[in-house]
Amino acid sequence: MTPALAQAGPSTMPGAGLMLVLLSAALTDNILLTRFLGMCPFLSVSRQIKSAFGMGLAVLFVTTGTCVLNYWLYVYLLRPLAAYGVPAESLKLILFIIVIAAFVQLMEMLIERISITLYYSLGIFLPLITVNCAILGASLFMVNNVTSKGFGLWRVLTYGFGSGLGWFVAIMLMAGIRRRLKNARIPPALEGAGITLIITGIMAMAFVIFQGMIKI
Repeated sequence: MTPALAQAGPSTMPGAGLMLVLLSAALTDNILLTRFLGMCPFLSVSRQIKSAFGMGLAVLFVTTGTCVLNYWLYVYLLRPLAAYGVPAESLKLILFIIVIAAFVQLMEMLIERISITLYYSLGIFLPLITVNCAILGASLFMVNNVTSKGFGLWRVLTYGFGSGLGWFVAIMLMAGIRRRLKNARIPPALEGAGITLIITGIMAMAFVIFQGMIKI
């Protein structure tokens, strides 16, 4: 991708606008490896590929859905209330968390009905998606993009999907690496959390390289 393409805005390249938002959210501004949000489930659930896949899909689904719902709340409820002197910033956190909790509860019931094996393999981390800081962070960054860059509904939807996709890619990469590490000779002092954190740091450095290549 050329610098001219990376810096082109939606007004000059309407067809590429959403793709730039997607690539930026998933790669150059990866919610996990550049913002370091959602690390707890990332480190804990990435031991097995199947569990990592299920958790990644769950985060992708919740991030996309809650970004859109919180966008509507912010634009059609919080902004009008702020004009009347209501502390919209304080209400924003409360309402966003309520939306995320309700959305996760719905998703938990769906997973339990569709795949009981996946439901039990995710364990406590499934309801803990409610307090996954990556999901709340995506909604808060979305609000910043709405106010500073004029994001509309389609861009918010793309940004939410891209943020969840970036988290999904990161946890799947880690699950694949940790699977290969089972047959590797690792110094005893680095087994477990030690080698996992080192790999996470290396992955983060790899994703940081993308920063500056795509601007929205």
